[in-house]
Amino acid sequence: MRDMTVRVHGTCAPGFEEVREEFERNFTERGELGAAVAVTVGGEFVVDLWGGDADRTGTRPWERDTLVHVYSTTKGMTSLCAHLLVQSGVLDLDAPVARYWPEFARAGKADIPVRWLLSHRSGLIAPGEPLGQGAVLDWEKVTEALAASRPWWRPGTAQAYHAVTFGFLVGEVVRRVTGVPLGTFLRTEVTEPLGADVFVGTPESEHGRCADIAPPLTAGDAPPRRPFGEAPDPPVGGIDEHPMAPVTLALRYLPLGDVNGAAYRSAEVPAANGHATARGLAAVYAELACGRLLSAETVDRLRTPQSGPDEPDLMLAAGTPLARSWQWGVGYMLNQFGQAGPNPRAFGHGGVGGSYAFADPENGVGYAYTMNRMGSGTSGEDLRSVHLVGALYRGLRDHG
Repeated sequence: MRDMTVRVHGTCAPGFEEVREEFERNFTERGELGAAVAVTVGGEFVVDLWGGDADRTGTRPWERDTLVHVYSTTKGMTSLCAHLLVQSGVLDLDAPVARYWPEFARAGKADIPVRWLLSHRSGLIAPGEPLGQGAVLDWEKVTEALAASRPWWRPGTAQAYHAVTFGFLVGEVVRRVTGVPLGTFLRTEVTEPLGADVFVGTPESEHGRCADIAPPLTAGDAPPRRPFGEAPDPPVGGIDEHPMAPVTLALRYLPLGDVNGAAYRSAEVPAANGHATARGLAAVYAELACGRLLSAETVDRLRTPQSGPDEPDLMLAAGTPLARSWQWGVGYMLNQFGQAGPNPRAFGHGGVGGSYAFADPENGVGYAYTMNRMGSGTSGEDLRSVHLVGALYRGLRDHG
C-alpha cells in the first residue's frame, strides 16, 4: 500500500483548523488520493486547502488550480443557468418544455413542464433506444433521441434521478432560450465574471491541469463506506416489464465512456462532466449563499421540495440498503439527511464518487469538496466530505 503521508497546502482562517485536520485524515485514514476543499463564510474564503496526487502514478501533484471531473455536482451549475433565465423572465418553470423546444412535444410529451425536467419527474431517465458508446459526445444525436422518445412512465407520477439525461434536457431548453450552448452561457454569465474555475465543456487549453479520476480502493485497502447506488432488482415503477433495473438501463442506454479522455472533457454533458476546482465551485455557491446571483425569492423557489416527504426516488432509493425517500428541490439536492450541516434549508448537489458543493444562505456558507479517488455516493454522504462538513460547522458554532 502506498505511503499515505501527504503534505496539505493552503490556508484555514482561525477557528477552522479542525477542517484542515479532517482533510489530512482523509489522506491518512480514508484512502484519499488527491483532493481540495474550499469554504466561504459571508462571501470570504475561510478554508482553501488542497493536497495529494492528480494522477494514480503519483507523478503529478494536486495544485491550487487543479481541475477535476465532478460528475453530477455539475447539475448544480446547470440548474443555476435555468434559474437565471427564470429570474430574468425568459423561462417559465410551469410552461411546457415544447414552448421552447417544439420537437420535444412528440411521443406524448407535449404537456411536460420545465419544472419536471429540473425535479426528475419527466420519466426520461434514458432515450427510448440504446445510443451506444460515444453518443454522449454528440449533443444533437442525444437531444434528437430524447425529443423522439416516449417517457418510461407517466410523467409527473414518480420521481427518478435522471443521471445523464438531466443535462441534455435542461441544457437544450437553455440553448433554445439563449441561442448558445449551456457551457457557454455558464461561462459568460457566471464563472468568468466571478473568476471561478468551473467548466462544462473544458477547453483543450485547460486539459493539462485536469486530474485523472481513479477507481475506488480495493476491498482490502478501502475505508468504511456507506452503501449507495446499487441497481434495484427487480425493476420498479413504470418499467416493471423491462429486464434492466432503472440505474442499469440509464447508464447502458447512454454511457459516459472514458471520463479521463480528451473528447469527453471537451464535450458538453451538463449532467455529469463539469470540471472544476473546489475554490471555483465554492465561489459560485458563495454567491448563492449571499444573495448576489439569485434573489431570495428565486433561492426559496429552487429549494422548495418537489416531492412528498415519503416518496422514494426510483433510481436512488428503491432496492438499495438505504431504501428511503428522497426529496428534490428544483434542480438541487435538499439537505434532508444533514449532509450539508445542520441547516435543513441548505441546498446543493453531489456527484457519484464523492464530490459535493452546497450553499447555506442562513449561515452565509458556500462549500465545495472535489477529489479524484472514487468513493461512495452522490448526495454528500461520502465520509470524506461528511467529516469536513462536520468540522466546518463546529468551527462556526465555536468561533462564528
